[in-house]
Amino acid sequence: MKPLRIAAFGDMVSPAAVALFEKKIGCFKRENQVDFVIVNGENAAKGNGLDPDSALSLRQSGADVVTGGNHTLRRFDLYPFLDDEPWLIRPINYPDSVPGMGYVISDTPYGRIMVINVMGCVYMDSLNSPFDTVDRLLAKEKGNYDLCVMDVHGEATSEKAALAHYFDGRIDAIFGTHTHVQTSDIRILKRNTGFITDLGMCGPVDSILGVDPQKVIDKFRTKLPTQFKAASGPCSLEGALFTLQAGKGCIEAKSFRIHE
Repeated sequence: MKPLRIAAFGDMVSPAAVALFEKKIGCFKRENQVDFVIVNGENAAKGNGLDPDSALSLRQSGADVVTGGNHTLRRFDLYPFLDDEPWLIRPINYPDSVPGMGYVISDTPYGRIMVINVMGCVYMDSLNSPFDTVDRLLAKEKGNYDLCVMDVHGEATSEKAALAHYFDGRIDAIFGTHTHVQTSDIRILKRNTGFITDLGMCGPVDSILGVDPQKVIDKFRTKLPTQFKAASGPCSLEGALFTLQAGKGCIEAKSFRIHE
């Protein structure tokens, strides 16, 4: 099979980031010969979380799969949408009673690709083990996909790295989300799994993790409850490109940053 080139975008923060994605994604795909796009839509809606309108905007402008994280289920209006739209997924290690699915298998001209969304447990919600949960999924879907990638939504870099090494050679590309800061460690592991600890953020540049800096400063200085809001000003889009080939794993991996 011909290699498949995937663009994975980090956490979307604010509608302004969604608007920049809509503006830039077409040209970016053409210039980089991108075949498949994955976006973490975790905080794409105004305030935080993800709502149906934001998810649809990402999908209609070029995202093949939208993944989530610890804020995804805060928006009750998204629950029916999670059940009805297979391209919109949330972390697989939530209880089975939670709306939506934690993975999707998509048909492409270059083979069937399984996209998994899982959440770490260190400094995060106490969910099922990401190691055991994904192990069971790979066994269940064996033979039903040609390529596999995974979004690990987690706080601890060590946990993300442990998952990458544990699934090295079994998942073709693994990328971290959640911390909103792009790491410089993108590489191909020993058994040909592409890995980056965190893709970074799609959101306002002059910010603290996408938030108005003064709001964060007030929180640190006063210790009082603070209503965060997205920062204003120009945005950037951060992520990584992975070139994958069935039977060979990841053959190229590099990070990117798109400025407004």
